Amino acid sequence: DLGMMKTGETEMAALEATLKTMGEKIQPDCLVLIETTVAPGTTEFVALPILRKAFRARSIESEPLLAHSFERVMPGREYVKSIRDFWRVCSGCNSEAKRRVVKFLNEVINVEQFPLTVMDRPIESETTKIIENSYRATILAFLNEWSIFSERNGVDLTKVVKAIKMRPTHSNIIFPGPGIGGYCLPKDGGLGYWAYSHLLGFEDGDSVFKMSTVAIDINDTRALHVAELTRDALRNMGRYIAGARVLLAGASYREDVGDTRYSGSELVVRKLTEMGAEMSVHDPYVDHWYELENQDNYPAPGHSWSRFFRNQQELSAIHVQKDLPPALRGAEALVLAVRHARYLHLKPDDVVRWAGGPIAVVDCFGILQDNEIRRYFELGCEVKALGRGHIQRIKEEVRSSKEMKEPEAALPI
Repeated sequence: DLGMMKTGETEMAALEATLKTMGEKIQPDCLVLIETTVAPGTTEFVALPILRKAFRARSIESEPLLAHSFERVMPGREYVKSIRDFWRVCSGCNSEAKRRVVKFLNEVINVEQFPLTVMDRPIESETTKIIENSYRATILAFLNEWSIFSERNGVDLTKVVKAIKMRPTHSNIIFPGPGIGGYCLPKDGGLGYWAYSHLLGFEDGDSVFKMSTVAIDINDTRALHVAELTRDALRNMGRYIAGARVLLAGASYREDVGDTRYSGSELVVRKLTEMGAEMSVHDPYVDHWYELENQDNYPAPGHSWSRFFRNQQELSAIHVQKDLPPALRGAEALVLAVRHARYLHLKPDDVVRWAGGPIAVVDCFGILQDNEIRRYFELGCEVKALGRGHIQRIKEEVRSSKEMKEPEAALPI
């Protein structure tokens, strides 16, 4: 369930069926390498028994050669390079499997510059992946509460994060956008929680796993606050979210890529649609929003995020636009959801002109500079942002400046 990770399950049927087929077909000396992210214990306690059973049925006496080495890859233009030129971790179920996987990775990965780390057991390799992604997700979830604090107390969290990053020990702190997205961080901590109980047999998972699971719940629902900010920005302009034309700028889960998997933007669109907004989408990198277009069947019938919201039927027909000025025509609100290069230097005067008048602008990712925020207010717009409470101060400065100029304009010449 949304915001309740502990109610989920890990689906392993496809992996188990694949391993069964491989065990029935492969040569005894064939190395089987699991490179996907799996629950800790999967290689040794799920995959290995399946291969052993298949080997026994074929009267093969030798031990299967099974290893694990999770992928480390960064979507984008350097996709292949990020596979080759990056540190890898591996292990094997026995000494020969370990030797073979080390040999294989040495032949395909740039181990001279990015040395290979060999673990004693596959469960250690599996756990490495889960912890490193849970760590990243937890940092982002941790900043969610400080984002709310900042909004309510006049603090610009983007500037706070930049100040903290000056310390080398804290250089990896990240400003959280409207959700973390991608195929790893939104779920991987849950694999550890699930494995602890279902594969490893412990009954105290709820008392052991607290931070990793709560982090997932926080990150899963952070995007819903964007819908609240959009509603409030429109309300401050005397408008209502119901029936408002809202343009979401950025469908992908990270900047300058076309990957929409578990994007926080999807939850923004779904929540605003539920609230009655007329949604449109712009993204220079996304041609089709697969999760929306195929919401009846993806990832499986009845399992789309659409099940958590009402009035979702029309989203399957949504069209991702490529040309920003026409996309903005007639818009009453603009949600800047992703730090795409296309959005980093938008001029407020252009945005207002393209929209046909003042609009509500919601910044989800520290995209707007203070001078741009000020200009939006001067043009009669309303601005809200995740974690940027100082915006109210800028608004009051603009209002005070206008009030000072009005009496001057009234003086006789």
